[in-house]
Amino acid sequence: MKNLSLALNAVLFIAVGYLYFVHFSTSDNKNTKSKAAIKVTHQADSINGATIAYVDLDSLNEKINYIKTTRKSLEAEQKSIETEWENAYRNLESQKNNFLSRGKSITQAEAEQFQASLLQQQQVVDERKQTRIQELNDKSYKFLDGIQKKLKDFLAEYNQDSKFTYIFSTGNGLDYMVYKDSALNITDDVIKGMNEMLNAKQDASKK
Repeated sequence: MKNLSLALNAVLFIAVGYLYFVHFSTSDNKNTKSKAAIKVTHQADSINGATIAYVDLDSLNEKINYIKTTRKSLEAEQKSIETEWENAYRNLESQKNNFLSRGKSITQAEAEQFQASLLQQQQVVDERKQTRIQELNDKSYKFLDGIQKKLKDFLAEYNQDSKFTYIFSTGNGLDYMVYKDSALNITDDVIKGMNEMLNAKQDASKK
């Protein structure tokens, strides 16, 4: 499901950009700091008074368990749609071959009736495929929209002490950084924190 991965990277790009020009108030956050706050342990580098970092979106896509699990589920559903459609068309092809095997005994009326029936069945098969694809697209959009919100929430908490002024993103097809110092990479922090946050939510939902 290559398009889903590309779409996911695009959404993550937007979500990481949430902090691109945002500087959180240190004084306000000190008084309202959440108990679930995630400590920023990465060393920040300063350029003209601004602290910067970056996140690799491809790594988030591959190493956050919730994303991997959901993506596999969506890919499996897409494969199921294609398999069902292909099997249905094989069935139609088999019906056609069986009918034609009667040869010259087929009357004009029978041929016309069979053709109409076959076309009607084909329409039903195609409409079902389109319906399932639309349902999958809706489910994929809901998933991507949810990931965007979760990442925004995590980054807001992650940076509640205003450690970083700018957080950039990098990834396949979205890499606008011509040079990256690995010392500025906070991806591991984000992966670890997102996994902990999402796992905790999943555990809570099961209770």
